[in-house]
Amino acid sequence: MKILDITHFLNGLLMILMPVGLGIFLSRKLRLGWRLFWIGAATFVLSQVGHIPFNYGLTYLFSAGILPSPPKAWQLAFNALVLGLSAGVWEEGARYATYRWWAKEARSWGEGLMLGAGHGGIEAIILGLLVLLTFINMVVAQGMDLGNLVSAEQLSAAQAQVQAYWSVPWYASLLGALERAFTLPFHLAASLLVLQVFVRRQMRWLWLAVGWHALLDGVAVYASGIWGAYLVEALLAGFALANLGIIFALRRPDDDEIETRLLNVSDEVGSGEFSRPEITPAIPELPDVDESAANLDDSRYIQ
Repeated sequence: MKILDITHFLNGLLMILMPVGLGIFLSRKLRLGWRLFWIGAATFVLSQVGHIPFNYGLTYLFSAGILPSPPKAWQLAFNALVLGLSAGVWEEGARYATYRWWAKEARSWGEGLMLGAGHGGIEAIILGLLVLLTFINMVVAQGMDLGNLVSAEQLSAAQAQVQAYWSVPWYASLLGALERAFTLPFHLAASLLVLQVFVRRQMRWLWLAVGWHALLDGVAVYASGIWGAYLVEALLAGFALANLGIIFALRRPDDDEIETRLLNVSDEVGSGEFSRPEITPAIPELPDVDESAANLDDSRYIQ
C-alpha cells in the first residue's frame, strides 16, 4: 500500500470525524443535546438551496452578456468579491432566520456554538463524503482501462486527471482536512455574531457577520488564484486565530454564571440529591390577651 492510499483516505475521513468530535465535545462540555447541532446542519443545507442556484444564475447572466463583465485584469478580484458576498448573504441570512423562527430558545453562548458546529460540521461531512467517493473512484480507475469508461475524446483528459491525483505530494493530499480544521472556528464565530442580533437587539451584528464571511471567502478565492493552495491555508490559519478570538470575546460574564447554575442543578438531579427547599410559613406575632372574666364575658357580643 502506498502512502497516498492512506493520506487520500485519511483526508476524507478526518473531514467527517472532526465535526463529529467537535459536536461530542460541545455536547458534553456544555451539557447540551444534539438538537441544535442538527438544526445548524439543516440551516446550512437550506442556505445552499438558494445559494447554489443563485451562483449558477449569476454565472449565466455574465457569460451570456446580460450583465456586463469586468475587465480581465479585475476579473479575479470581482469574482472573489461577488462569491464572498453571495456566501455571506445566503449563509448568514439563513442563520438569522433560524434564530428568529426556528431555534427561538437558543440565546446563550453555548447554544450559539452548538448551532455553529452543526452548520460548519455538515459542510465538512458532505465534503468529506465527496472526497471519499473520489478516492474510491480513483482506486478503481487506477486498475482499469479508462478507454472502456470514457470516449476517445475524453480519454486523455481522464488519464491526466488520474495521473495528477496519484502524483501529488502526500502532504498536499491532506489539505482538505486542514482547511476544514481552519474553517470550523469561523462557523462558530459567525453563529455567535448573528446571535448578538437577538441578545443585544442590534441588527448591525448581522451585517458584521455577512461582511466577515464575505471577507474570508473573498480572500480565499483571490489568494488561490494568485498564490496557490499553501499560502491560502496560511491565510486561513490566521483567520482561524481571529475567529477563536471572536468566540471568546463574545462570551459574556453572565454566561458563566448561568451555565454553572445549570450544571449544579443537573448534577444534583442526576445524583438524586436535589430537593425542594423547606419553606417555613411566617406566622404573625399575636398580642397578649387579658383572660379576665370580664373580658371573656364581653367577647360573646363580638360578631
